Amino acid sequence: MDAERSSYGALSGGAEANYGVPLFPGAIPALSSPYLNFDPSVLQEGPQYIFPEGASKQRGRFELAFSQIGGSVMIGAMIGGTTGIYSGLRDTTVAGLTGGARRTQLLNYVSKRGATYANGLGVLAVMYSGFGVILSKLRGVDDELNTLAAGAATGALFKSTSGLRKCAMGGGTGLAVAAAYCLVTSGDRVRQMMHL
Repeated sequence: MDAERSSYGALSGGAEANYGVPLFPGAIPALSSPYLNFDPSVLQEGPQYIFPEGASKQRGRFELAFSQIGGSVMIGAMIGGTTGIYSGLRDTTVAGLTGGARRTQLLNYVSKRGATYANGLGVLAVMYSGFGVILSKLRGVDDELNTLAAGAATGALFKSTSGLRKCAMGGGTGLAVAAAYCLVTSGDRVRQMMHL
């Protein structure tokens, strides 16, 4: 074994002798570096942020509104663009367009549908976020009841120009979507509140 070690060290240019690191398998030296001498529990803690004195340590409803609105606009643009591609391919094929005229029509379909869907979902998100922020400020608490009420009010307001029946259906749809969201995000808490 010593002969193996010395020949291996000799082949590697004597690295074992120079650096104190054995070059044969199974020999791991003790790490004695001042840079590796730390408490590993420091790396296992959660993220730490600086908050103003007396501030809540989670994002409020107003801060979440920005990401909800932006995400809704982007999702609407993606859905609209996808339906625009599908409709554009179908309609330009039926019309017999080719080349540059077909490309122009496809771009028109994608941009118009994308903008329409992005605008619609963005308006819904703005209304929902606005109702949610107002309700949380009025009640002084941010819970699932605010989410349900904001969803119902958003649906009702969005369909308010279509008559009373459509307004009620919109409110019911908004309430159902908000209830599904509450069950997905905080189902255990909702079940506890309803004693299920």
